[in-house]
Amino acid sequence: MSLDAHLVRLHLQSPDPAALAAFYTRCYDMQQRTVGNTHVCEAPQRAVHISPGQANQLHYALWACNTQEAWARLRAKTATLPQQDLSGFADLPANAVGVRDPQGLCLVFVPPQTSSIAQSVNSALPGATNQHFAVRTQHIETLVTFYTEQLGFIVSDRVQDDSGQLKACFLRTEHLHHCLALFGAPVNCFDHQSFETPSWNDLKDWADHMGRLRTEIVWGVGRHGPGDDVFFMVRDPDGNLAEISSEIEVCAPDRPMGVWPHEERTLNVWGKAIMRS
Repeated sequence: MSLDAHLVRLHLQSPDPAALAAFYTRCYDMQQRTVGNTHVCEAPQRAVHISPGQANQLHYALWACNTQEAWARLRAKTATLPQQDLSGFADLPANAVGVRDPQGLCLVFVPPQTSSIAQSVNSALPGATNQHFAVRTQHIETLVTFYTEQLGFIVSDRVQDDSGQLKACFLRTEHLHHCLALFGAPVNCFDHQSFETPSWNDLKDWADHMGRLRTEIVWGVGRHGPGDDVFFMVRDPDGNLAEISSEIEVCAPDRPMGVWPHEERTLNVWGKAIMRS
């Protein structure tokens, strides 16, 4: 049984949080406020929090369980793991649970919740939802074991080289193909976050929005192999990739795990890809 939770937001670190917040507010059509030293960028179904720190690193990732039953299972799974002190984290309920993965990333989970975020600044743009993120890691097998055995994530697809060595892994917590992607790489760092928009036409509207802002699309428009979603990516001021994607695969509970070759056309069946290893 999957974890049955969805990604709510990421909290990024930045040496210039004001500049990074201005980018996400403008490019991803959010409103901005501050809570202590945290810049909160938010719109319906999407948000990014940013505070001072090292570039290309996450402070935490936040998931919400979809049902009370899923929340009870999550509490039971994490009961034996070291609990993180979340008292200094902005906009979290008192019953939030925090743990760290083997790479040190803080993972925060909350029970089912409703959003009170105001409507987007630009109502002409289609909706877009926090959907997944990715990290680069030197210890991919260790992370896969942690997320599957300790937290209940399910592997949708593995990417392997000719020798069978794992190079990337896509994991889900509900029906959508992945909420977390792990890329084997020479460094441990944040890779990208993705906002899901409903349709191909909506993705084009977001691309036109980036064009009007003169924000360069650095990868895409393309289509991923694992997940089968169409996408494009831009870079934020810290060099992090930020994605708009659409039409990601919906997985049945009994979907078998897929295995893909480690090549460019796995990451982009239409052409060039950003390879992490």
